[in-house]
Amino acid sequence: VQLQASGGGLVQAGGSLTLVCSATGFTFDFFAAGWFRQIPGREREGVSCIDASNKANYSDSVKNRFTISSDNAKNTVYLQMNSLKPEDTAVYYCAADNSIISSQLRNYVQYDYWGQGTQVTVSS
Repeated sequence: VQLQASGGGLVQAGGSLTLVCSATGFTFDFFAAGWFRQIPGREREGVSCIDASNKANYSDSVKNRFTISSDNAKNTVYLQMNSLKPEDTAVYYCAADNSIISSQLRNYVQYDYWGQGTQVTVSS
């Protein structure tokens, strides 16, 4: 099982980025997936997650700005990030697991499989 995250970069406040999480070794048909972010010295935060039935949830800080989606045919999960703010600056990680209950989807300790991080920097 491998996950590869990409799509990070430097963007001005108000701009947009799309993060991409590509999976090999399993399919998202049976796995939940999530995007998490981390700032040095702080705990990893669950940003947005999607379960195997494509039900999504979001943290309050990104609701109505970020959209998570899954393309199971491509084994890929996306995070469309709009109206970016400087406080969205962080390293973003994608994760997947096949045994998480819905109430725990944004709890990073529940995930066994992680991609490498991709840096998102939003300038003011």
